[in-house]
Amino acid sequence: MRFSQSFIPTLKETPAEAEVISHQLMLRAGFIRKLTSGIYSYLPLGLAAIRKVEQIVREEMNRAGAQELLLPMVQPAELWEESGRWQKYGPELLRFTDRHERQSCLGPTHEEVITDLVRKNIHSYRRLPLNLYQIQTKFRDEIRPRFGLMRGREFIMKDAYSFDADDKGASATYEKMRRAYERIFSRCGLKFRAVEADSGSIGGNFSHEFMVLADTGEDTIVACTKCSYAANMEKARAMESPAPDNIEPKPLEKIETPGKRKVKAVTQFLKISPKELVKTLVFLADGRPVAVLLRGDHEVQEVKLCNLLGVQEVELADDKEVYDITGVPTGYLGPVGLKIPLVADLEVMKMVNFTVGANEKNFHSQNVNPNRDFTVEKSADLRMITAEDCCPLCGAKLELTRGIEVGHIFKLGTVYSKALNACFLDNEGNEIPFVMGCYGIGVSRVVAAAIEQNHDKDGMIFPLPIAPVQVILLNLAGKDDKITAAAESLYQELLADNIEVILDERDERPGVKFKDADLLGIPLRLMVGKSFAKEGKVEIRTRKDGKVTALPLAETTAYVRKIIDQELTSAE
Repeated sequence: MRFSQSFIPTLKETPAEAEVISHQLMLRAGFIRKLTSGIYSYLPLGLAAIRKVEQIVREEMNRAGAQELLLPMVQPAELWEESGRWQKYGPELLRFTDRHERQSCLGPTHEEVITDLVRKNIHSYRRLPLNLYQIQTKFRDEIRPRFGLMRGREFIMKDAYSFDADDKGASATYEKMRRAYERIFSRCGLKFRAVEADSGSIGGNFSHEFMVLADTGEDTIVACTKCSYAANMEKARAMESPAPDNIEPKPLEKIETPGKRKVKAVTQFLKISPKELVKTLVFLADGRPVAVLLRGDHEVQEVKLCNLLGVQEVELADDKEVYDITGVPTGYLGPVGLKIPLVADLEVMKMVNFTVGANEKNFHSQNVNPNRDFTVEKSADLRMITAEDCCPLCGAKLELTRGIEVGHIFKLGTVYSKALNACFLDNEGNEIPFVMGCYGIGVSRVVAAAIEQNHDKDGMIFPLPIAPVQVILLNLAGKDDKITAAAESLYQELLADNIEVILDERDERPGVKFKDADLLGIPLRLMVGKSFAKEGKVEIRTRKDGKVTALPLAETTAYVRKIIDQELTSAE
């Protein structure tokens, strides 16, 4: 590949539309170009990096016993209606009607399609287990697509689906896929964590997200500083506080708190800790009001609340809505005598003699106790984890870091097989629903996440296994025929050794070539210039650490091959 003949439209300035570093650098380096909101064209170097990720994914999926196929992107509404997700999935599902008035959608995922395929073709336990995967374009109609390939509407995804005869087999497949994912992201040269996660709209009862660690990540990861425990904020839990011993409930007491509405103001006025106060928050759960009880120093984790209530959406009521629902101004609401459903965080149920709003303006109640003074319909872990919390497994401190989700694996159980009546006959002739799992990787997102994790002020720093090319060879000759001949000779040697290389033979100043090489993030830069003219040596610079080695021309290809082989072997 010669730079002058390649389609690499680099930009000197950062486009105003680009917010995160991967988006900025991929546009500047000519990896992608925007077609419309959330939809991008992959240019040659961007596509080359994606293909590297795809190849690693294919090798590890095949190694884990999965078989590749390709499913249609257009899916009929009937299948989604069978599974119950046609309306449940929400506006991200792009629905349309064809000329025959048949409703369909563009596939954001393929649980329904793969289940339909298997139910029509697999009828005996003798054909199980079965694991099928594809690498394909998906479409999700994001309301606010942003950050380039990090949150686009159209993207490339690997999705796999497993079918087992029972839970034991499904668990074994899940573990096999978890290990395969660890190998994939290790081979991509990424620092990552597998974390417990909520299953969301996919369904199922157990899942893990694979997070690339990056300061610019959208998601917060909760990880133990000592053991292997890790979870995202939607699933994270802390070590439970012990229930207090031998504390007698005191008589309920109402006390005036003029103008004190916020936790800080109330606790300072009453000279108590926020840990001794319970706030009552009104949420609209799929439009219906519910009161949530939470300790004064905690915040609600809304996904946990949705899961407890079995609803799709919760929204904190505003001041007017709170007053219309309860007749009490915000800040003075409490559970005693409240006429709407009550749910509580587990910590609240262990508290004794705490303070709440008295359901009257300018008043709070003290010495309130659950079960004696109020009854909740449900209680569960509903709160956001903080850095002060301790690990639920070993009790060590928890650490909050940032991450980018690049993969998600799910134990689906029989959610889809029962809904779509996908069954097989066991060894006794009984009709049994398949036990399923699904496993996704955002292939195009992996490339963006790699850039978020690996960059500096000059550009991208690609891990060698997923770099679009391995080497950029700079001819710094100007008009020196000897240097040009040496660069051309080295270029041909590298190609003959199956080393991926771009020869930058453009009629540009060395500074321009250096800047473009750094921007593109290619792992190895070979420079044939002044050192060759004076000493007959080629300079080899590693992008990752800036280290420069000078070698005779005859030794360069073997040295480069050794570095590449070491990098690829260590990643495995």
